[in-house]
Amino acid sequence: MLNVEIRRPEIEDREQVKEFFRLVIIDTFNKEGIGEKLDDMKDEIKTKEAYLEDDYKSNGNRRNFLIAVDGRNDKIIGCIEFGPASNLIIECTNNNFKDLLEVGTVFVHPDYQGRGVGKLLLNKMFNTLQSQGIKECCLDSGYIQAQKVWKNKFGEPNYLLKDYWGIGYHHMIWKIGVSNCI
Repeated sequence: MLNVEIRRPEIEDREQVKEFFRLVIIDTFNKEGIGEKLDDMKDEIKTKEAYLEDDYKSNGNRRNFLIAVDGRNDKIIGCIEFGPASNLIIECTNNNFKDLLEVGTVFVHPDYQGRGVGKLLLNKMFNTLQSQGIKECCLDSGYIQAQKVWKNKFGEPNYLLKDYWGIGYHHMIWKIGVSNCI
């Protein structure tokens, strides 16, 4: 049984969180069969690092991260964040989701995947959103493996953008009722 602590990242966690992003994004790109897309990989890492910096600068008011830490060794094993819907979501939904918060950066360390860490992070995040009076949010994914998880949890996406990232690589966007997820 895992001993997982879920908490806000502290300034001292900054470099470990950034290294965690690099590890998970590189692993994800390789598992998705797109490991050769180095520029896209670098852009994804830079975006996540910018989101983390926005969290630190705004004290969680613009972007809000939670990290999962293995209590046995203080190793970061997961993260999740919410913030304004991305330009991609806004454009692909024809502004329909522009006023929703986006739950994103749901990453779990490769060695801990399939062990309930993502579910713990999602539950904590949805509790946080509900405590702030937020009733709906959105979530998107272009990763095939993540899409399977989200379809299983949230059903079919509200928006399916076929071949958005190339032949067979779709993008999916969900609108989620927060209270239905807790």
